[in-house]
Amino acid sequence: MTPNDPLADARLFRHEAMRTEFTFRFRGLSDVSAPGIARLCIETLDTLESQLSRFIDGSDISRINQMRAGETLYLSEAVHQCLLLALDACSRTHGLFDITQGSRIEHLKSGQNQPAPDISGSLTIHPDVPAVTCNEPGRVLDLGGIGKGFALDRLKLLLTEWEVDDALLAAGASSLLAIGPGEWPVDLTGDADSRRVTLCNQALSASGTGIQGSHIVHPYGDEAMPSAPCKRVWVAAPGAALAEVWSTALMLVSADEIPALLAAEPEITGVHADTGGNILTIR
Repeated sequence: MTPNDPLADARLFRHEAMRTEFTFRFRGLSDVSAPGIARLCIETLDTLESQLSRFIDGSDISRINQMRAGETLYLSEAVHQCLLLALDACSRTHGLFDITQGSRIEHLKSGQNQPAPDISGSLTIHPDVPAVTCNEPGRVLDLGGIGKGFALDRLKLLLTEWEVDDALLAAGASSLLAIGPGEWPVDLTGDADSRRVTLCNQALSASGTGIQGSHIVHPYGDEAMPSAPCKRVWVAAPGAALAEVWSTALMLVSADEIPALLAAEPEITGVHADTGGNILTIR
């Protein structure tokens, strides 16, 4: 998923965070204001990473993963909102999107031949108080399928406050967020096909097996994976977190199951799938 011209007139800034490279492209900003706006974005990203990453000691997520039965942990506002979004996403995707699969994801990435560990334990995310309670330990949270999109949405709020209305934000090659009425062309590249789409005040997220290998686990077990899953899925939505959630979830079903799964999701404005041949436009 590659941003393409006309980007030559955009001011480009880069920053490493959340184990990927974020980029910020601004149009219409002066040489004086653009670096300052980029610095605000970088500071916001670094703060979010320190709260959301399970790989950083002392982050809210790493502390949740170490909780014992009966303990309650108070959270930052950002982490609480991200967890509530993830909980809603689990319901909307009929359980396909599940951030509590961290131990199985780590097992898959390790390349071990032994069966994946069973998932046990339970957590309560309090809806009205920024807190989580561990009912029984065992759940390992991993925000890899929503954290970067959540960060992009937070950056959009920041940029809106600073009246920046022509920007394209990206988290690696997997999530893009266009801000404002300006058009940003993006190329979708599959195994044997490519397609150009135009983003305008919307997000686009991609999931697939080409870069990191088969790193997406099915919460219902390996036997629930479709016999012919998509190689890549691109999802367009108003927000980056929503797009990222659904691009992850749709990797767990076959292409012909996608329309029924999205029947109650009018916010999903575009879906493209690569099944190894031509890129299919499903919505």
